Amino acid sequence: MRIAEAELRTVALPLLTPFRTSLGTQTVRRALLVRVRGTEGEEGWGECVAEDEPTYSPEYLEGAADLIRRFLLPALFALPDLDPAGVAPALAHLRGHPMAKAAVETAVLDAVLKARGLSLAAYLGGVRRSVRVGVSVGIATGLDALLDTVDRHVSAGYARIKLKIEPGWDLEPVRLVRETFGAGLMLTADANTAYTPADARHLARLDAYDLTLLEQPFAPDDLDGHARLAARMDTPICLDESITSARAATAAIRARACSIVNIKPGRVGGYLEARRIHDLALAADVPVWCGGMLETGLGRMANLALASLPGFTLPGDISATARYYERDITAPVVLDGDSIAVPEGPGIGVTPDPAALEAFTSGPPERLTPDTL
Repeated sequence: MRIAEAELRTVALPLLTPFRTSLGTQTVRRALLVRVRGTEGEEGWGECVAEDEPTYSPEYLEGAADLIRRFLLPALFALPDLDPAGVAPALAHLRGHPMAKAAVETAVLDAVLKARGLSLAAYLGGVRRSVRVGVSVGIATGLDALLDTVDRHVSAGYARIKLKIEPGWDLEPVRLVRETFGAGLMLTADANTAYTPADARHLARLDAYDLTLLEQPFAPDDLDGHARLAARMDTPICLDESITSARAATAAIRARACSIVNIKPGRVGGYLEARRIHDLALAADVPVWCGGMLETGLGRMANLALASLPGFTLPGDISATARYYERDITAPVVLDGDSIAVPEGPGIGVTPDPAALEAFTSGPPERLTPDTL
């Protein structure tokens, strides 16, 4: 099977409430969708999780679309056989851009696995039929608003609460949530690189609140700073932005910069690279969990497949649709207790709802064939 046609489409989904982190505030989630159709007729979908601006990572949405259109798709159109394992090697001469590469690889995976009648979870080696999930709570307008938000998510059944923090919004909100909801709540904090090693003494005060982990306090390339903080704190350090590949994960683990790893498929270049990181972390006895990027139902269902692998022992950021969106482009992703079911259908196990897709599409879709590139 080869790629006969591809489509690029941008969708814009309004968030139920603004989501603020140390990097900024989002009110709408724009996502770039990639659809490929093989010569045997099967269609596959992928979602590019790059944001509008290059704040979380160097990639941004419009740049990803340009790269996919001008470079990635021509390379894939030239492949004589559409094998998912061949996508990354075919694109290796193009440096960087893991989120764009992950989107096209996911679309290929979806199409090929549909043709084989095999689910993404089974292909990756998943062992769970459902995955325990947590929820990420943005920086609130005040402490009362924070407690109301956390209470709503705890009541919904989420297995873990993650608080976004930044200088000036850290010790007090963490203390208040811990004291209000008790020692039984699995609680983590995520800094999104908002601190520097000069803040190490301040961050060490978080040890008092029995956090499951502190996520990415320093810059992505500062493994030494993270290693020194890890040696100083009782709270385990987890890396997110620093983990861009299996090689980067190996370096971080060897440097003792982290004892937990957050795996985001878009950030590392796709689900196959994400599986490699899982495998090496499992061999090193390092727990992993699946992070989120405010994905639509397409990305969430694929993330559930990844999170069904045996090394994903901590609840991931794969919240139900109702956490962020009134309406998704797919059937709603639904919380059952503290878990969400892993899709069992072929490919990623879900396709967009045509009416919702049209309702949220921003601008005309772009259809591409080997003859038009």
